[in-house]
This record gives sequence, C-alpha cells and structure tokens, in this order.
Amino acid sequence: MNHSDNVPEVSGSQSHTDMGEERVSPAIIRLRAVIAAARFHGLELDIRDFAAEPGEVSPSPATLCRWLKEQGAAAKGMQIKWRYLVRMSNSPPIVLLFKDGSAAIMVNTTPDRGVVWLRDPLKGEETPPVPVDELRLSRIWTGEIVLVKAREGQSEADAPISFAWFTKMVLREKKSLRDIALSSMTLSVLQIFPPLIVMQIIDKVINYHSMSTLVAITGMIVVFSVYEILLSYARREVSLVLTTRVDSRLSLNIFNRLVSLPLEYFERQQAGNLLGRVMAIYKVRDFLTGRLMTTFLDLFTLVVILPFLFFLSSTLAWMTIGAAGFIGLIVVLFTGPVTKVMQHQMLAERDRSAILYETVAGIRTLKTLALENSRKHVWDEMTARVVRWKLAAGRMMNWPQTLVMPLDLFISRGILIVGAYLTLTSPGTVGIGALVAFMMLGGRVASPLVGLAKLMDDYTEVMTSLGEAASVLNQPTETVALTTGMRPAIKGALVFDGVNFTYPGATSLALKDVNFQIPAGTMLGLVGRSGSGKSTITRLLQGVSRSYTGYLRLDGIDLREINLTHLRRSFGVVLQDNFLFRGTIRENITAGRPGYTIDDVMRAARMAGAEEFIERMPAGYETFIEEGSTNISGGQRQRLAIARAVITDPKLMILDEATSALDPESEALVNANLERIGKGRTMVIVSHRLSSLVNCDQICVMDKGSVVDIAPHDVLLERCDIYRTLWMQQNRHTHGSAVDDTSLIAEGE
Repeated sequence: MNHSDNVPEVSGSQSHTDMGEERVSPAIIRLRAVIAAARFHGLELDIRDFAAEPGEVSPSPATLCRWLKEQGAAAKGMQIKWRYLVRMSNSPPIVLLFKDGSAAIMVNTTPDRGVVWLRDPLKGEETPPVPVDELRLSRIWTGEIVLVKAREGQSEADAPISFAWFTKMVLREKKSLRDIALSSMTLSVLQIFPPLIVMQIIDKVINYHSMSTLVAITGMIVVFSVYEILLSYARREVSLVLTTRVDSRLSLNIFNRLVSLPLEYFERQQAGNLLGRVMAIYKVRDFLTGRLMTTFLDLFTLVVILPFLFFLSSTLAWMTIGAAGFIGLIVVLFTGPVTKVMQHQMLAERDRSAILYETVAGIRTLKTLALENSRKHVWDEMTARVVRWKLAAGRMMNWPQTLVMPLDLFISRGILIVGAYLTLTSPGTVGIGALVAFMMLGGRVASPLVGLAKLMDDYTEVMTSLGEAASVLNQPTETVALTTGMRPAIKGALVFDGVNFTYPGATSLALKDVNFQIPAGTMLGLVGRSGSGKSTITRLLQGVSRSYTGYLRLDGIDLREINLTHLRRSFGVVLQDNFLFRGTIRENITAGRPGYTIDDVMRAARMAGAEEFIERMPAGYETFIEEGSTNISGGQRQRLAIARAVITDPKLMILDEATSALDPESEALVNANLERIGKGRTMVIVSHRLSSLVNCDQICVMDKGSVVDIAPHDVLLERCDIYRTLWMQQNRHTHGSAVDDTSLIAEGE
C-alpha cells in the first residue's frame, strides 16, 4: 500500500520511516492489527506472548487464530470475496491480511458498499480511516480476513463434562447422523423383502412350478442385494467418519483440560489412577455412537417388522411379543445387581493399572533396590482381587442369560411348532410360506427389546465411567488465569508483604508473615534448613499456588492480577530434578517454542555450560534424548535444563537447587556463568550449597516459614546465627570443628 492509493501506510516495504519513526516489519503490523481488533472487545494482548511458527515470515491466519484462542479470544480466519466483505459493515473491526505480510483494520463501509474504510494498526483511533475501493484493495489484499471477538458464555471446551455435554458434541455431526439414520431405516425396510421373497417362492414358484416368477424374483434378489451391499458400505464409512471426528475432538478437549489443571491437583493424585479415570470417558463415546444409536435404529426395525408379522399371523405375533417382553423384564431385574458387581470390577482393574504404571515409572528404583519380588507380590494381590470380581460379575451375568434362554428358544423353535399346529388344525390361517417368513422375522423382535433393556444396564455403567472421568476433568482449571489478566512489561522487582501460605490439607503455615523486597536485576539467594519455605516462595512466584494471604507484587502489580501465561513465560525456571522430553537436544532447549534459530540454541547452551559436552557428541545438537534421559548424565541433563530456561531471555529466573546434581567441575562452570546469566535480570537461587550463593546481591535466610534475615554474605556471617552455623558446617575444612554437630542434629539438620 502506498500514498498514491490513498491507503494507510501499513506495507512493510514503506512502513513508517518518516518523522523519525523506526521501520516496522510487516509481521509486527499484522500482529498489531489483531491486537487492536481484540482491544475493541476489551481484550488486552501482549505482542511478546506471540510465538512465530518455523518458516513463517509473517503469521498466517491459522497461526494468528491459534494465538488469539490461547489468549482467551474467539477467532476465525477465512477467505472471502469483496462482495461479501462489504456486507459485513455491522461487524466488529475486521483484520484484512495483505500480500506483503502486513495488515489493516476494516472499520466500516460506505452506504453504497463501493468503498471500505481502513485504519493503520500502528496509528491511534484518533487518526481517521482511509477509504479504499475494490480495485485498489485487490492489488494488495490476499482475500483473507481474521475475525476476532470475545468468548460468549461457556464454550464446549469450558463447560462441565456431563452426559448432556457429550450428547451435544455428538449432535454437532448432524450430517453424519442424518445419513446413518436414513441408511439404517432403508436397510430396515429392506429386511422385509427376503422373507417376503421366500414366501413367494414357496407359495407361488414351488406350488405352481412358475419359472417366469422365479426369474423375476431372482432379478429382484440381485437388485436388492447389490443395493443393500452398497448402502451398508456407505453407512460403515459414514459411521467411521463420525466416530473419528468425535474421537479427535474429544481427545483435544481432554488434553486441553488436563494441561489446564493446576499443578497442585496433580501432586495430590496417583498418576496411574488418574489416567485410568480419564480414559474411562471413551466408554461414553462408545455408548453414544455405538450401542445407543444401534438400539434406537433396531427399535425402528421393530416398528417396520411388527405390522408385517401381524399381517402374517396375529396369534404368532402376540406370542412373540409376549416372550420378548419377558426377556426384557428379566434383563431389567438383573440390571442393578450386575451393575454393582461391574463397578467393583472396574475399580479393581483401575487400581491394578495404577500399580502397573507406577512400576514402569519407577523401574530404575525397583531394579536398583531389587524390589522385583515385592512388586510381584503387590501385583499378584491386585490381580487376585480383579479375578474375584470378574468371577462374581460373570456368575451374576450368567443368571439372566440362563433364564432368557428358554424364552429365546421358544421364539426360534416353539413358534415353529405352534405355527405348524395352526396350519394343520386351521387350514388357511397360516400358510407354509407365511410360516417360514414369520420364522425369519420373528427372531428380530426380541433383539431390539432385549437391547433396550440392556441399554439401561449399559447406561448405568457408562454414567459410572462418566463420573470417574468428570471427577478429574471437571476440577477447577487455570483457564481464566491463563487467558485473562494484565500483561505488563516485566522488569523483575519483587515485594513480599505479609505473605502467609498453607498447603492444602496441612495444619501449619508453610510461609508465615514473609516480608522482603528486592529491586529489579537483583541476584537473591534463598537458604535455610529443609522445610523452611524456600521452594514454597518459588512456587508462589510462578503462580503454582495462589491461595496465599498478604500481597506478592511484581513490579508493583499484585501477582494474582497478572495473566498466568504471561507471567510464566516471563520466568526461566530450573528445578532440582528436571524433565527432558524425547527428542533432540535442540528440540529440548527450544522446548517446542517456535522461532528460535540454531544460533539462539548455541548461545543458550554456551551460557549454561552445555556447549562443551554437546559438541563432543557425534550428532551434536541433533543428538536424540531417550525417554527418561537415560543416554545422558544427570549433570548434562541439568545444564540442558538451564539452557532451556535462558533461551527465552527471561527477566526473572528461578534456580531451585539447579546445581545440586552437578559435579564440582560442572557446578563451578555454571556458577562462573551465573553472573553473565543474571546480567539484566532478577535471579532467585535456592541452594543448600552456600558457596554458590556468596556472590549474590542479597541472601534471604528462612527458618520454619519465616524470614530470619536478608543481607549480603559477609553481613550475614556477622549477624545471623543460622546462616553462620550453616556456613561453618559446610566449611569445616577451613573452620575446623568449631561447630557443635549435636545442636545441628537436634534442629533437624
């Protein structure tokens, strides 16, 4: 776009170089456009939260929509023509994407729909929009737009999981459901024709030796068979599409809910047990798209068949319905007892799966401590429990099957005898062909009624599974905190003002009236005995725990008012035991965050002291890390975690016992880099090794959840007894035996 077209200056090739303004890239302009559109709906976004996709010079509509949805907005990208664009005059601001990678905001159209009004996203709303007609817009516009709006009410992703929620998800596939229903109804009608044809062959062809009738019937059989085969194939294809679409949407929803749950919830759960409860949700999907749909379609078949049965013989029809009714009654009577036993079996299997998961996850400890026999004993006990309930369930289900069998045999064989009796005693009542046709269709009467009764049993089991899954997936999530709140520019000044915190289920305070403050750019050390509250402070800083009292301010803003995603992306965190994902070293350092080059990865590795061992590996940064990081040492894993933390250039870093797993040489290398790593950022370092904290600007001494003192190393040695005791204990080789070990042991050291 240029001035000759009277269009706002948004092109990257000509962007804002007059009046001393700095050149702005088209990608930035495009992002500013969607941010401005979101602001119209009261959503404040921060461009620094955006992560570009690899290889994208300017964000695509899909990338923009993904980012907007992550930030709590509703967004949709679409290709549109001019004639439809000008009809959207009553819509909120629309982002138009341009060929040079930039964008503009359409705010309105003229009454005759011949011109659209565009605004430059880099200029304020006080700047009047510029009119652009179709010809001039076509030169620069890709035809793509992005619609942005605030989320209204509860979306499918946020609504509590329930049977109604599931039903709504399945009913979204209206076209597939319609096609399945129509094809099933047609196939139900076609089921009448084979018995009808058999009746005609017996009564007409065989009795009257009519070859022409046989030829005609043969042709009909071929036509109906081909049609039935093709229709059945089409129904299976549509059913496959339906279940696949529901499965994919369900899987995405479950995963999004799981990762939105707070860390505190996972810490209180047994992993195997939790996964077992979550996976139970797929039984609900099987029920809705399988058994429920099949049963109702079978009932339609019954509606089609019954009139034909009464046409053949009302006496036999009533007898069949009566026997089928008794079958359904038996199934209903046993539904409760069977369901109760099945619930016990399900719980036993879930607990056994949890033991298996725990064993595999802790296999290294199991092998190291030779605990195979102990775990085998636990597994044997759990298996015996499962077997007991399986036997109980099998025996319970055997009773209704046994009681139903005589009635089922009556329908299949007794009706034949009664029909033959009627044929012999009342000639003309039931013909031979009609009797054979009735036998072919009579067996289909009991199946839908039994299926309906069994459906009640299945429904109870499914609701139990749904309750198991909902107990996890309906837990309060961090979604609101992750998508709303302030997104200030983080500098790193911290203030703890009367902070108190208690862990869920605990009776004593983990933090008690904590008060201290540090300016941005400070290197703060946290020391104290185990359980003194050091790691709890880092949890509060990361927003892992938000149920504290008092005030925790970051750059003067209450931490609970800051968008949680923005807050955590502003932090670099290295823990004592860091998890690396399966993938290459480069992928682990970038942690799946797009936009980082190999130079960025190498810079981060250099700062963490990891460059040296990475370059010794044959594949270098493309070396594949196995599950559990079994092919690298603990010290190497720790340095890669530090590199992963610093690559984002965070304004605030937390190192919680980050060097505890390092050998002295590696620790010295990391400590030597700490000053360089900490330059221009706030550092919070938790360590039991006081020697690694000597160069900190301030060291905060914690004891029993309270701050005892905060000062530099030299000052603390003079005035803080706890710090001096810890220091002298760790440096006996330089201070002799001046410390009384007995007092330390008594204090829990």
